Amino acid sequence: MVENIFWLGHSSVRIDGEQVIYIDPWKLKDPKKADLVLISHNHYDHLSPEDVRKIQKEDTVIITTQDSAADLSGDIRIVKPGDIVQVGEILVEAVPSYNADKAFHPRENDWLGFVVTVGGKRIYYCGDTDLIPEMETIRANIMLVPIGGTYTMTAEEAARAVNIIRPEVAIPVHYDDIVGSAEDARRFRDLCEVPVEIKSV
Repeated sequence: MVENIFWLGHSSVRIDGEQVIYIDPWKLKDPKKADLVLISHNHYDHLSPEDVRKIQKEDTVIITTQDSAADLSGDIRIVKPGDIVQVGEILVEAVPSYNADKAFHPRENDWLGFVVTVGGKRIYYCGDTDLIPEMETIRANIMLVPIGGTYTMTAEEAARAVNIIRPEVAIPVHYDDIVGSAEDARRFRDLCEVPVEIKSV
């Protein structure tokens, strides 16, 4: 399954399978049509209506927040943390994603991370978040973890989150554009107690 997960830069991810899933598509260079699009919150580097239009088909399902939906059109499913949506064979659980000690991503906004079950694997996309108590209850085979600091967890905090959840593999995201560097990704890998795959764009 890990080989079917593509980091597209910053926080943008594509998961290939029987259905094509995008999470927070932004600055897409080689867009494929999407069956499912997940958008975590309405900051410009996560909600890009222009990029969504590039990958959207007539039957593409978009799962996102109330405050993101106004900028999108089509089959939109509005969710908040705790909601679960089934799209074909894919199960999407919306989970909390927020800052604990900074103001960029307030908890009360109900912005999102996602646990996507596909091909028998639970893939946890953390969203723009700090290390939060809710992570202790999340179970995942694969984690997509923000490591860039400033707006999200640092490499050290992200490694602590991974070491709590203990997935089979972790993949760093939210770096090398706006904030974060390849060095942060390497430091994250060194601190994790599970295998880490650093993807290239």
